[in-house]
Amino acid sequence: MDNRLGLGDEEEGDVGTLWHSLDWLTSCVMVVGGALPYASQYQQILRTKNTDGFSTRVCLVLLVANILRILFWFGKQFEVTLLLQSVVMILTMLVMLNLCCSVQNTNRISTKHHHITDLEPRFFWSWDGFEDYLIFLLAFTLPCAFATLLLLDSSLFVESLGFLAVLTEAMLGLPQLLQNRRNHSTTGMSVNMVLLWMAGDSFKTAYFALKESPLQFLLCGLTQVLVDLAILYQVCLYSQDPWDKLA
Repeated sequence: MDNRLGLGDEEEGDVGTLWHSLDWLTSCVMVVGGALPYASQYQQILRTKNTDGFSTRVCLVLLVANILRILFWFGKQFEVTLLLQSVVMILTMLVMLNLCCSVQNTNRISTKHHHITDLEPRFFWSWDGFEDYLIFLLAFTLPCAFATLLLLDSSLFVESLGFLAVLTEAMLGLPQLLQNRRNHSTTGMSVNMVLLWMAGDSFKTAYFALKESPLQFLLCGLTQVLVDLAILYQVCLYSQDPWDKLA
């Protein structure tokens, strides 16, 4: 009787260990999974020495969204996994911006440079120096952090901050969608990147549902999946043989 009971306890312990391992693995995927699609685009830019197919406004959307998400965490502490995901994504977007600036400056024909200090709205987020983007992010983050510190006890402010963060993130694919539509082409855009977006967004939407994350996150995930589908439709629309691009 004792042996049977002991065996049952051991099996229960093994199942608990397995679920713990799966939960840990899922968390790791969530932390780094969002950044993985950009590895394909990074390699493509390096290979072609051309950034025309990639919208750097994708970086703008993700940087703003994840800065706001980190501030939201101080008011409503959700899973640390999602907090770490934001940190990793910010670092990834900075790497992508640095690469784009380097390639664009190498290919530049005109000697005229555009900087954030020029205060020209039409060249917003089209600056030549990587440091210009860092200045903008600092100028954006400090006032937002100060406002969050002052209004941390206001549930209305905290919930609004969360909705703003995920609403911005939900628009992730919109700059790429609009650029493809404007160019009537997806040439230069990594289709692998979009496919990984789709896989990642589907995975994290399921994660948000299972983990009962704040409603803002679930709505964000569903919106991103729909935008990903629209971009994949553009790939089919603008190319007779879109799967050749996967090579």
